[in-house]
Amino acid sequence: MKLLFMGTGTSYGIPVPGCGCPVCTSDDPRDKRLRTSILVTAADGTVLLLDTPPDLRTQCLRYGVKRIDGVLVSHDHADHVFGFDDLRAYTNRMPAPMPVWTSPRTAESLRRVFDYLGRPPLPGTSLARVELREVEEPFTYGPFRVTPLPVEHGRSFMTGWRIEADGRACVLITDCKRIPETTWPLCLGADLAVLDGLRPELHATHLSIGQAGELLLRMGAKRSYVIHLCHETSHVRADALLPEGIHPAYDGLGIRL
Repeated sequence: MKLLFMGTGTSYGIPVPGCGCPVCTSDDPRDKRLRTSILVTAADGTVLLLDTPPDLRTQCLRYGVKRIDGVLVSHDHADHVFGFDDLRAYTNRMPAPMPVWTSPRTAESLRRVFDYLGRPPLPGTSLARVELREVEEPFTYGPFRVTPLPVEHGRSFMTGWRIEADGRACVLITDCKRIPETTWPLCLGADLAVLDGLRPELHATHLSIGQAGELLLRMGAKRSYVIHLCHETSHVRADALLPEGIHPAYDGLGIRL
């Protein structure tokens, strides 16, 4: 199983438009962050995408993504779903609608925001052909076994995902303030764990970098990364704030498990 971090930034991305702070003007390419998405590929070539941020088209072109077989949507915030229509380039080439898995609450929101879902396109036009699948229990898709991980994101609820394939497991939680105790057992024993860590300071709806580091230590994965960083800390500083062996991810980081 392989993972590609196509975007690792928060809702503004980095650089933030109009901002001249040291991180936004940094020469370190790891400080250039598109909105968060992760591509997961099994050994047989099946590809799952985590989230569809507004930068999705740019990300797919940048990393030469030829195939997306299905999508996992964490929650309905704009920085995680407003590239949804960019799936159209892939669904147009598929014989059947692309499966999109998410929680019932997020599925309801997606149907409201993208009200064309399930509607046939006008002659000469195209729409993203997807099949929304509401999930609250583990499911299988090709070589993947996927388990939803309910977590709290301030006043919102979000779904992280445990993804297993090829004898490996990863835990991916993009936006989080608290992991309920009922979710914790599902986060343990993974080869890779990825968790939201917004900035050094505390935040109302996200984990801080220090809090993320503590939770990743508790998860005890063989490899651990922090994502969803904002422009209040550079890659280098974030790395220094994390426990030994835990690092900030960056756009373009590829990992083979």
